[in-house]
Amino acid sequence: MAELKRNLGFWTVFSLTITAMIGTGLFFGISLAAEIAGNASILSWIILAIITVYVGACFGELTSMYPSAGGIYEFTKHAYGKGLASFLIGWTSWVVINMMNSLLIVAALDYIMPNGTSIFTKILLSVGIIILLNYFAYLGTDRIAAMLGIFAVIIIVLLISFIIVGSQHVNTQNYTPFFTMPNVMILVAIFFIVETFFGWENATFMAEETTNPEKTIPKALLWSSIFVTVLGVLLATVMLGVIPWQELSSTTTPLAEFTSRLFNAQVTELVKIGVALSLIGSAAGGLIGSPRLLLGLARDKLFIEQLSEIHPKHQTPYKAIIFQTIVSIAVILFGFGNYAYLLSILVPLALVMYIGVILSVTILRFKNPEHPRPFKVWFGKIGPIIISIIYISVIVLWILNTPGSLGVVRLGLSFMMFGIPIFLLLIIYYDPESIKALSNFFSRFEVIMENFNFPKKFRRELLSYFEDMEDKIILEYGSGVGTLTMHLAESVGPRGKVFATDLSAKNVEILKRRLRKRKFENVEVIHDEHQINRIHPSITNVDMVFSVGMLSYVQDIKKVLKEMNKLLPKHGKICMVEYVDFFWILPNVKWLSDNKEIEKIFRSAGFSVHVMRKRRFLWSYVIIYGIKSDEDVPYI
Repeated sequence: MAELKRNLGFWTVFSLTITAMIGTGLFFGISLAAEIAGNASILSWIILAIITVYVGACFGELTSMYPSAGGIYEFTKHAYGKGLASFLIGWTSWVVINMMNSLLIVAALDYIMPNGTSIFTKILLSVGIIILLNYFAYLGTDRIAAMLGIFAVIIIVLLISFIIVGSQHVNTQNYTPFFTMPNVMILVAIFFIVETFFGWENATFMAEETTNPEKTIPKALLWSSIFVTVLGVLLATVMLGVIPWQELSSTTTPLAEFTSRLFNAQVTELVKIGVALSLIGSAAGGLIGSPRLLLGLARDKLFIEQLSEIHPKHQTPYKAIIFQTIVSIAVILFGFGNYAYLLSILVPLALVMYIGVILSVTILRFKNPEHPRPFKVWFGKIGPIIISIIYISVIVLWILNTPGSLGVVRLGLSFMMFGIPIFLLLIIYYDPESIKALSNFFSRFEVIMENFNFPKKFRRELLSYFEDMEDKIILEYGSGVGTLTMHLAESVGPRGKVFATDLSAKNVEILKRRLRKRKFENVEVIHDEHQINRIHPSITNVDMVFSVGMLSYVQDIKKVLKEMNKLLPKHGKICMVEYVDFFWILPNVKWLSDNKEIEKIFRSAGFSVHVMRKRRFLWSYVIIYGIKSDEDVPYI
């Protein structure tokens, strides 16, 4: 089985974190903060810098404990358990990253393209950028390292140039008066610039591709957090020294105004290109990291299982990258809108997610104190709680001081809550107790719909593949409400026997009632609560095995098939039907997606089978039939 390639070092992770953390706030948020807090917004930047470095250190401790591709999902899974809380934090992170990428690419194109450029042109370019960045991510970590290095250099050179050149044009009179707004607005201003330094999670997603991740990633997170926050504070201070806050807060293009006072027209155009590339580089950091989050969720069967596959050549989670590309293109369509509005949706979501992550540090200090921590954050038991209170205060103050903000928060939280039905669907799909409960709930409905779900014509067609069923002993593994059972009972005759097993008590009750009504006495109905993990131990030998709609729920298919093999004589026959491709979009159980993989699994259990697929309007059938055989012989 292919694995992720572990070859990233400190400088690559450092570059990734820098590119991921430099958000639009550094280029556009300075004017928003100045509008809210005036010159005192410099204090907002300093407070944010301290918070950023501390949160980066929290991420460092968690990564040193659990260096996994799942990143923040892996941390919260150990803190809150493998359940809804950890899933929602992982889901929210994925939503935030997609929204952030949209915001960054929209900002980049809006900044560099002339006024009047059509929306269609911008969308076309955005899609091209998304595809190109994901293509580099698909090719492997070597290409990723080179790309991130280039973007990091562009960002660093650009910011240092602004600071050095801008410092020569600072007018200290612009800093007075320093306090022009109520002091509380310093915290409110943080709301509009906190996005500037989001992105620590992207480094954590690369843990399985980093050499010595327990030490490399924490060090990279800490130093990159210090580096970008120092640059951020210096840039905000210089910009407010060059342009009075009253003028800066009134412009919709603060960076253009700033650069026009520092450089001539030709250099200003080059700076525009540099800013656009910096923003695209930030999007690249998110696009590279988020497929690894999907990989972690998929491994735990909390997302589409197929997304956990690793490319055999490039050693990247290629299916997760392809899925990410499609979703990113869809989200980019939503992204063409008002910058402040998009930011208002994004920030509360991200802060809620970060609160969940950093509180994991405190929880794990008490829950798992003996676990090795190659890197430890300072004040780990109380610091995350203080930062969480600050984050909550920032959201509350923004809501209280911004008309219409509550509706925006509700919209943002709806994106988060949309993950709940997805989680429930996945739990139903994989959790034994949920499968049983669902089967019991829908048992009566199954009787009503049986001729639609499993038409009589199809039943007769299946049985026509097998001759000489009379007097045989048959196992029906997953009898449901008896849709096929009646046909099997009739085919084996009064001297034959059918063992009909099912995990649902309601299904068994209905089946027994139907058998009594039809006066079949050659069927033994067995209620087996553990059917998804075994063949019922009371069954010792059979001549044939039939199963309809059961394979998707089996937890260990190889184990169950081997148990079936032991029951059958040589050349004993099997016939199994499974429903797949529901509505043509819902994912299948991984091994049922490929005919060759199905044949391989059955072959490993001692069966030679033929696999075919039959389409219906809302789903497809996978039909598997064959014989018990020591050799791989064709069975038609």
